[in-house]
Amino acid sequence: QLFIMERHRKWTLGIWAYLLLVLEHLTLALEVPLDLPQPPTITLQSPKDYIFDPREPIVIHCEAKGKPHPSFSWTRNGTHFDIEKDSKVTMKPNSGTLVIDIISGEKAEAYEGTYQCTAHNNHGTAVSNNIVIRQSRSPLWSKEKDNKIVVQMGNSLVLQCRPPAGLPPPIIMWMDNNLQRLSLSPRVSQAVNGDLYFSNVLLSDTRTDYICYARFPRTQTIQQKQPISVTVLEMEQMNETWAAFYNMSEYYSGDPIGERKPGFMMPLGPTSTQMVLKGETLVLECIAEGLPTPNIMWQKDGGSFPNHYGSAYHIIKVTVKAAPFWISAPRNLILAPNETGILTCRVSGEPKPKISWFINGVPLQNAPEDRSRKVEDDTVILSNVQTGTSAVYQCNASNEFGYVLANAFVNVLAEPPRVLTPPNRIYQVITNNHALLDCASFGSPSEYKDGDPYVIHENGTLEIHVAQPLNTGKYTCIATNNLGIKENHVFLEVKEPTRILKQPEYKVVKARPFSHTHHDWLKDSAALPNDDSLVIKDVVDEDEGTYACHMNTTLDHDSASAMLTVVEATPTPPIRPDPPADLELTGQAERSVELTWTPGDEHNSLTQKFIVQYEDLLHRPGVWVNLTEVPGTSPTTQLNLSPYVYYSFRVVAVNGVGYSDPSQPSRQYRTNPAAPDENPSDVKGEGSEPGNLVISWTPLTGLQSNGPGLEYRVQWKQKDVEEEWSTKTVANVSQFVVSGTPTYVPYEIKVQAINNYGTAPEPDVAIGYSGEDLPLTAPDSVQIMVHNSTVAEVHWEPVSFPSVRGKLQGYKVKQNQLVIGKAKQFLLFSGNRSEGRLPGLQPYSLYQLHIKVLNSKGEGPASASKPFETKEGVPGPPSYLNAVQPSLDSLTLEWGPPQSNNGRLVGYTLKYQPVNSTSELGPIKEMTFLPNETTFVLSNLNTSMLYKFYLSAKTIKGSGPDISQEAFTVLIDDAVANRQVDIATQGWFIGLMCAIALLILVLLIVCFIKRNKGGKYPVKEKEDAHQDPEIQPMKEDDGTFGEYSDTEDHKPLKGSRTPSNGTVRRDESDDSLVDYGEGGDGQFNEDGSFIGQYSGKKERDTHEGNESSEAPSPVNAMNSFV
Repeated sequence: QLFIMERHRKWTLGIWAYLLLVLEHLTLALEVPLDLPQPPTITLQSPKDYIFDPREPIVIHCEAKGKPHPSFSWTRNGTHFDIEKDSKVTMKPNSGTLVIDIISGEKAEAYEGTYQCTAHNNHGTAVSNNIVIRQSRSPLWSKEKDNKIVVQMGNSLVLQCRPPAGLPPPIIMWMDNNLQRLSLSPRVSQAVNGDLYFSNVLLSDTRTDYICYARFPRTQTIQQKQPISVTVLEMEQMNETWAAFYNMSEYYSGDPIGERKPGFMMPLGPTSTQMVLKGETLVLECIAEGLPTPNIMWQKDGGSFPNHYGSAYHIIKVTVKAAPFWISAPRNLILAPNETGILTCRVSGEPKPKISWFINGVPLQNAPEDRSRKVEDDTVILSNVQTGTSAVYQCNASNEFGYVLANAFVNVLAEPPRVLTPPNRIYQVITNNHALLDCASFGSPSEYKDGDPYVIHENGTLEIHVAQPLNTGKYTCIATNNLGIKENHVFLEVKEPTRILKQPEYKVVKARPFSHTHHDWLKDSAALPNDDSLVIKDVVDEDEGTYACHMNTTLDHDSASAMLTVVEATPTPPIRPDPPADLELTGQAERSVELTWTPGDEHNSLTQKFIVQYEDLLHRPGVWVNLTEVPGTSPTTQLNLSPYVYYSFRVVAVNGVGYSDPSQPSRQYRTNPAAPDENPSDVKGEGSEPGNLVISWTPLTGLQSNGPGLEYRVQWKQKDVEEEWSTKTVANVSQFVVSGTPTYVPYEIKVQAINNYGTAPEPDVAIGYSGEDLPLTAPDSVQIMVHNSTVAEVHWEPVSFPSVRGKLQGYKVKQNQLVIGKAKQFLLFSGNRSEGRLPGLQPYSLYQLHIKVLNSKGEGPASASKPFETKEGVPGPPSYLNAVQPSLDSLTLEWGPPQSNNGRLVGYTLKYQPVNSTSELGPIKEMTFLPNETTFVLSNLNTSMLYKFYLSAKTIKGSGPDISQEAFTVLIDDAVANRQVDIATQGWFIGLMCAIALLILVLLIVCFIKRNKGGKYPVKEKEDAHQDPEIQPMKEDDGTFGEYSDTEDHKPLKGSRTPSNGTVRRDESDDSLVDYGEGGDGQFNEDGSFIGQYSGKKERDTHEGNESSEAPSPVNAMNSFV
């Protein structure tokens, strides 16, 4: 936004009124004529996120205008992009648009990055957005193994898609091998991530071609996932054999089939959160499972998903964030010398955006200082501008979700005003509407005041809120500044609105003409001949309909309509139609008849259709079935009939209100019997036991039989064997058993319908198999290769197909670990396989296995057992780790060997580190132990310190997972108290204390005498000259981690050996006397002598500032004593 001051514009109305409008004006996106000098303005740029197709050249747009015409340059990833050094990159003439030729073999990835365009002339520099260039990608699915899933009927199921990450993301579809999309329903739904969810599975969900397809729109390619096989079984089929059979497949089982309370498959838990950006589409997912299928309902404060067995709910808390967006972007500002202007950058977002100002692409804080410029957060104030200070300002507002960038130039010109709106423009408006008269000008005013009914807008437009005919006239816009004056004239015409004076009537409809009008007549939306009046003569039923008159002018339009209903009496409200009557059958034929009827009263609602129903008195008496539908305008129809049916017909009418009652039944019409028209469906053959073949089919219905005496002719013969068809005619049943067949051989099967009047057409041939028997032979040449400590691979020679004696289901591998109490494991490799992997083995263990072939009947004999041994692996964690017997500076660690060695143990690794009061970890120390060691005393630890220990066992393959433990060393107060209890009753200790007390008394007397005399001893010089190397001053260990310090009590305890500064040195003997004196400078040697050092007043003052207010020890009063 721009504030412009000290210029004037006037609006005058005809010769009657003169409006002087002193405007406080904000110039809006002013279009400066290009014949005037001006800084660059970006007019076209590519989007911030540009995904290019590697099969086409990369075109990055950047267009700008200015006077003089700007020059262009680019940066890539923040550095100058030298276009001349790259032969693949060209810039369009008089433009900044880049064209990058990647078709001729250049790697497209080399040009990915962040680009920014700069447009520059001698009045300023404008910059584009940061344009992120990325290549579109459509990667392939990673190689996957065959996925076979077995699930119990009624359970829920999720088929994962996991598409490859493309750019842009792909569109997910589930289809079958024929590229037919799988139908979705409340029971089967697809999540946003592409996964396919089944609330409960049915037997009909069994199929081998669930395929997830990913379509990448930019490259127009489709990638597919490996097909997923799903087998749905009923509960009784889930026996031990099948469970073992599907050991290598994903297996879903659960509660028995029955009603099940709803639960959530997505999202999980009672609540979840989701964040969405303002302006984006919010997608909330809720997929429920249960039996029967739950009904989905949404509420603003939660969701409920019930079925007959119960309900569940899930609450999704939605948080709306926002990338920065403009409330008011800065706009171009044109100022005369010595004027003042304001640039305002108002944005919003969540979280609140940060605003940064730039001038000619340079951060404002790095630009040369300008006293006429003042920055206040989102506002730049320019005062008393001068010629030559034109520039382009950039406002950048950003938060974690994005940014917005706007250029606005400040152009300082000394030019007379111009009115940019074309002169003598005519504005036409309708009475009582608002009128807008434009006056875009260059050289615009700075102050204004409104006069009712006129409002002057920021861009100079004059608005009349409610235009009246008296506002018609000539308006003059006058723009002035200190360099000149410019006028512009426009005209306003206020018109009366278009009105239809007489509503349409069924006889005559007339409208008053209006200059420059156009009208149209329509009947039921179809055009009629145009005339001022519409006359309908000799009205008939076909004239009924809706008539409309449309009037149009250049300013507005109006319309009116009327419905013409041809009636004999006053119409009544519509109700259901009366039932049809007088049903009559004519044109009787073998398989058809014509039915006519008389429609009942429509009751002012047109009949939409008739429904013809029939009753079969021979096969299904009392049951009425819809036979056909007839349009409401036709009271007759030709009916196609079946043989050997005793028909009765009735008709139901339907209008816009509802269905009529059925008509009275027609007379009975019997069709003659005939031979069947069709054969039974779903013919199949399979053996129920060795030596038989069960042929089954779906019988015909009574209506399909076409006559009495319905039977079935069953035929069969062995496939690919030269023999005659065996035939057996059976009654109206659904199966026939053939005995004495060979084991599991294919048969050709036919089932034909016959009755007393003939046979059905020749049936199709179906293929079935006789009964299976157990396989005869075992797999041979079993070989085992051990890959590592947990995986092995087994190979075998497949058995011959004749020995399978059934449908080959696969090979069953039984493996068991030669350890007492270990359960046997079964793996099944489906299909005609000769090898398989054995995962999940126990390292360093002895196994044996054998293999059986499997068909639908059961298992064959086992192969010879084959032993094998797995390799060593890393051990498990130690069974326990305990820290016992803590002391002042040591801990005893005890541990147990791992429960699973997984090899030969070669030792243990112990790592430990201190932990301070703020839970910060100190440096780690490491120790190793032999495999037979299970205890260790860890010494030289810090007092009152928490330590964390990590212990792991190791074999030649490496260390296993560790076990951790934490423990404290003994607190110093507890240790001192225990020591006092131990020695306080000893005689030698009592004597020593008496000697020390006497010595202290003597020292105090000497000190007191010396103090009164004012004498001093050069103790420091003596000690420097005769220093005992075994006596070192006590230093603070500033680097000690977690050093214990008592800051609450500095007084020595009576009878205690605790030093006055509250610290204990662990490297001293337990029998040595603890230090006394201030600052830790005095020490007792082992022989009880005392060496003190007087450190001067400055050091004492420092210590005294940190001590309590209690009286100082007498020892502090002395200077030195040897």
